[in-house]
Amino acid sequence: MADHPVWQPSAARLAGAHLTAFTRLAEAAWSRDLPDYHSLWQASVDDPATFWSLVWDYAGVIGDKGEAALEHGDDMLSARFFPKARLNYAENLLRRNDDSLAVSFRGEDKVSRELSHAELCALVSRLQQAMRAAGLRMGDRVAGFMPNMPETLAAMLAAASLGAVWTSCSPDFGIDGAIDRFGQTEPRLLFCPDGYWYNGKQVDIRDKMLALAEGLPSVEKIIAVPYLGETAVFAESLPRTLTLADFIAPYRPAPLHFERVPFKHPLFILYSSGTTGKPKCIVHGTGGTLLQHLKEHQLHSDIHAGDRFFYFTTCGWMMWNWLVSGLASGAALMLYDGSPFAAQGKVLWDYAEQAGFTHFGTSAKYIDGLRKIDLAPARHWRLAPLRAVFSTGSPLVAESFDWVYDNIKRDINLASISGGTDIVSCFALGCASLPVHRGELQCRGLGMAVDIYDHAGKPVRGEKGELVCTRPFPSMPVGFWKDADGSKYRSAYFARFSHIWCHGDFAEITEHDGMIIYGRSDAVLNPGGVRIGTAEIYRQVETFDEVIESLAVGQRWQDDERVVLFVRLRDGQALDETLTSRIKEKIKLGASPRHVPARIVAVADIPRTISGKIVELAVKNIIHGEAVNNLSALANPQALKLFENLPQLQS
Repeated sequence: MADHPVWQPSAARLAGAHLTAFTRLAEAAWSRDLPDYHSLWQASVDDPATFWSLVWDYAGVIGDKGEAALEHGDDMLSARFFPKARLNYAENLLRRNDDSLAVSFRGEDKVSRELSHAELCALVSRLQQAMRAAGLRMGDRVAGFMPNMPETLAAMLAAASLGAVWTSCSPDFGIDGAIDRFGQTEPRLLFCPDGYWYNGKQVDIRDKMLALAEGLPSVEKIIAVPYLGETAVFAESLPRTLTLADFIAPYRPAPLHFERVPFKHPLFILYSSGTTGKPKCIVHGTGGTLLQHLKEHQLHSDIHAGDRFFYFTTCGWMMWNWLVSGLASGAALMLYDGSPFAAQGKVLWDYAEQAGFTHFGTSAKYIDGLRKIDLAPARHWRLAPLRAVFSTGSPLVAESFDWVYDNIKRDINLASISGGTDIVSCFALGCASLPVHRGELQCRGLGMAVDIYDHAGKPVRGEKGELVCTRPFPSMPVGFWKDADGSKYRSAYFARFSHIWCHGDFAEITEHDGMIIYGRSDAVLNPGGVRIGTAEIYRQVETFDEVIESLAVGQRWQDDERVVLFVRLRDGQALDETLTSRIKEKIKLGASPRHVPARIVAVADIPRTISGKIVELAVKNIIHGEAVNNLSALANPQALKLFENLPQLQS
């Protein structure tokens, strides 16, 4: 990695940054100078009680904080943040009730509308009254099989206002995948659209909804939300279904009531990818989710009141939960549903220019996709308000940093971020007050005692190892749904190192105190006993215009393991000896001779989860003749057939 940063914040940005103001507050609280980010980070993990109390105060959390900020802070499994606090998540998001913009929405280039804060509050009020009339009680589940649209946000806020628990999937989930999730959490109400747009085409979901109505006996009412404009006909075709208009018709907007709940009261149920069995149902608490998101949005992302905050996400990915919390920091939410490459890839950048995005969030795969269709936003759109680009979902390779600064905007904070569904937030992420080094996540999150351990459980620097967190943090899950004794929860995160959270990422802390993520630990390659992260190989392969995407696995071979690389090529391209040699040479020079695959195989498709992540473990199982337990977790399970009994892997 080059030692010089590819971006540094200006003096003007630093002067107006949330982190600058917060550091002054922290210096007063700790009665000492905190001259740089690392000193603030160290103080935040050494004294988490004071740090998180300061975050509560700085962000102006609405609620009763209670006297203690942390009990049993020496033990991750027993720790309790703000044990006497009472607050409501929706109350903190619905701080305003005026005519300023709260939500903008685009359904590809087919649907466009906006809601003011007053209009959003009015819709939430009517939904709240309708939910209460339907008998919804604190702790009941409300589900959304919904696109990323304003009604989804409003339904979630109405449920949260009453102390109910929100859980969601996107309507592109298969029937089995949705039932595997909602069937475990047993929602009483289910919201769905009358269809949706994808890549310019209307998608009918009536057959899915009939199957869900039959497969989810806990659901008492299905509420059909208008999107395509066929809501009444759609609702009539389904049992126990009424339109959103009919559901809220008896109720006029009224002052909202917010049920304040304990800090750990369940707010969201999120689901693991489910590629090794039924998805885990991960329960996240009200206070931990809110406080962590406020910290990440304000102190790391530098989101201010009036900003325009966009993240390309579906409601089946935790980034939706992260995005919507932006209301608590005063940002207007920029919602989008559909293909990010609709309208020849122009749709998101048209939206960014017209709406004045200040923060643009997406995936590393999308950035690579832009590069490969040769779409350079800087050449075609005016993006003056844009201050930050976020990337997650997979590691953002160093060459993609170069591409973003050359082709989107020079003066932006490019923040590669990493955390996950497990913590509904980030372990390592960006910081608008720090320099950006290509290929690196800028920093470990404030209040997150993140470290890298070797196989023996010892901290290492400048070496790859297991990403761990050694001290408690507020957004640790409340637990798993229906895991009464907590055994599944402990097994998932604390089995590797006693009372230390082991996240399952293979990573390294750099000389800049940033971080590089090399991939999932369970997908790490091990040829000749040397551990290799798959991201190190993908970084090299992604530079080839002939290759759309790739997937690397380890194949058991002659009492060792050899690296096998699968590539999906562009139409008209062939994996001949020349391309194979070029790929191997690039990997050898750019990574190391040990990274060079023993076999490179072209395939027509690569399997991925519904949230878009490639599934290395499923492919590894298939090439070894082993079963993949939960095909419903995959967006394209038929792709696994392409990896069965490949002759190239038999010699």
